[in-house]
Amino acid sequence: MFPVKDNLHKVLSSLPEGVRLVAISKYHPAEFITAAYEEGQRVFGESHEQELRQKHEELPKDIEWHFIGHLQTNKVKYIVPYITMIEAVDSIKLLREIQKQAAKADRTVKVLLELHIAEEATKYGLTLDDCRQLLAEGEWREMKNVQICGLMMMASNTDDEQQIASEFQQAASFFDEVKAEFFADDDNFCERSWGMSDDYQIAVRNHSTMVRIGTMIFGPRVY
Repeated sequence: MFPVKDNLHKVLSSLPEGVRLVAISKYHPAEFITAAYEEGQRVFGESHEQELRQKHEELPKDIEWHFIGHLQTNKVKYIVPYITMIEAVDSIKLLREIQKQAAKADRTVKVLLELHIAEEATKYGLTLDDCRQLLAEGEWREMKNVQICGLMMMASNTDDEQQIASEFQQAASFFDEVKAEFFADDDNFCERSWGMSDDYQIAVRNHSTMVRIGTMIFGPRVY
């Protein structure tokens, strides 16, 4: 079997205090998740509703599932009953649907607002101005079943470490801006989710609190 446990411990030992690991388990079998679970890992990330639902049914119920991919509004109702956090909210429309379905399920769902800072048109997310506008309009304040806990972003897919660091720095500065303006009294707004297998060490130097790592732990994806 792939050395999930050894890889997990290598990653965990490289993370400074205050940075949490989201183990990205999409396209990996349930036994790999079980191996990480047995070592104490509880937070896992998935990006496909059907795969996530199947794993949720099979695996221990104290796992914190994070939805990390682009989420279509018509899929929200299927994951809201058990999801812990939706990491990639990129529109007020999606936020409204999460509120609607979370209210039906009588629970509160944590979310992160996804920023588009990378210089790639294919990535999803709110521009900084769009995010400012969404927060300034204030509709989110009335959403009693949604808790905005911070920001999420992906850096450009490049070998240029200076560019990657610059993008993380932009996100960190923007976090400070919106924290001061909209969430100064809200301790729940504390998460900065950036950094993946190839760039997480740059991310933790730039104020990340949550890294999303899959390949380094579970190996190449099985499609």
